[in-house]
Amino acid sequence: MAKGKKRLEVIHLVCAETGDQNYTLRRKSGGEKLKLKKYSPRLRKHTLHNEKKK
Repeated sequence: MAKGKKRLEVIHLVCAETGDQNYTLRRKSGGEKLKLKKYSPRLRKHTLHNEKKK
């Protein structure tokens, strides 16, 4: 039997301060929600970005 493929899901990284969706990622489903420090163009500095599903 063939193994089933694990599907990739599209997630958005949303700025915690402005609420803007600045980044998109494709990753395997499951696991913890991401919290990363990324650059926010509106604020012109690095801020915390949280994962939000599409």
